[in-house]
Amino acid sequence: MAFTFQKDSLSPLYEKEFRFYIVARFLYTMALRMIATVVAYKLFQLTQTSLAIGLVGLSEFIPVFSLALYAGHVIDKSDKRTLLMKGMFSYAICVAALVLITSTFFEKQLSTKGLEICFYIVIFFTGVIRAFAGPTSNAIVAQLVPRNILQFAANLSSSTFLIASIMGHASAGFFIAWFGVNTTFCIVLAYVLMASFMIYKISKKPIAHTETTLAAWDSVKQGLNFVFTNKIMLGAISLDLFAVLFGGAVALIPEFASKILSMGPIGFGWLNAAADMGSMTIIVLLTLFPMRRQQGKRMMLAVAGFGICIIVFGLSNIYAVSFAALAISGMCDGLSVMVRGTIFQLTTPDEMRGRVSSVNSMFINSSNELGMMESGITSRIMGLVPSVVFGGSMTLLVVIITWFKAPTLRKMEY
Repeated sequence: MAFTFQKDSLSPLYEKEFRFYIVARFLYTMALRMIATVVAYKLFQLTQTSLAIGLVGLSEFIPVFSLALYAGHVIDKSDKRTLLMKGMFSYAICVAALVLITSTFFEKQLSTKGLEICFYIVIFFTGVIRAFAGPTSNAIVAQLVPRNILQFAANLSSSTFLIASIMGHASAGFFIAWFGVNTTFCIVLAYVLMASFMIYKISKKPIAHTETTLAAWDSVKQGLNFVFTNKIMLGAISLDLFAVLFGGAVALIPEFASKILSMGPIGFGWLNAAADMGSMTIIVLLTLFPMRRQQGKRMMLAVAGFGICIIVFGLSNIYAVSFAALAISGMCDGLSVMVRGTIFQLTTPDEMRGRVSSVNSMFINSSNELGMMESGITSRIMGLVPSVVFGGSMTLLVVIITWFKAPTLRKMEY
């Protein structure tokens, strides 16, 4: 059987600090996804162009990519709990700035261009924070549970991330329709503050990387060398990097909902939720019934399925077909994320978790923002529909190349 029920699959939840972490991860990830969705929606309403969405992605990509390697060095030399708490609190300050920017008073004081620039500035600083907070959140998991249940903790952490992404992404569209943009940002602020409090309840953690004489660049090179010599991890990162980069059709949902499908905020909210609903289905299945074999092959097929769904979404002008395509793409993406997250947790030494997680963040998490930029620019150059079909086709091409060039990843099992 490919899927078998594991009685220990929920055992990490018996660890009190892991429960605090899971609640914090859920709330914080919801906030991250809501910010991305609401900012994209608001900017499109202001500018009526997807190029603005692309520039948002670029604003966040630059600091995440630029600081990722140094952030890994800092994370491994720091108490991860304290660093994560500081990151979340700093993010709360950025969200408070978005509340101010979207207030009626502030919007009356600035032109459309002025408001647009304010959004880019705030998102730039959220990128700086994410360069440190994201990898720290992944690296701390191994310090919260015993080694013998780390695989299940990794599954639960990935599941929480995806479910929170789902709810954040989807609820943002509904909250915009029900309460408006400004109130939605207030809700996000509450989420981030509650997440910070949950991390505060976790005790400080020992520092595993204690080589105090190692220079920052030498420390960074250790992390890079580990990733680039680990063929399975490198293959998984590369596959996901290009899939997300070229398959970023989700960034164009505001324009598709408005121009192609002629939907208002409620229709936009459901379309926004489609991929996430698909992800939730596969998440529940893989959490309770973890895959026991052929994980690498299944991940590659899932990424191929993701690319096909993106092509279908780009070609469709029927709401039900577009919704179904995004839902299935979410199932494929969820499987891929679960496998990659488990590979990271099981193959990374404790003293290098911050650096390896930062390399992963540099090439994967930042690719979401770069994918937004790519989608916005190609949409401007090629047109809306051709740009999405191009992205899905490139994703398929990447999978085909990886299938033949990375046999170790294809045959990987854990």
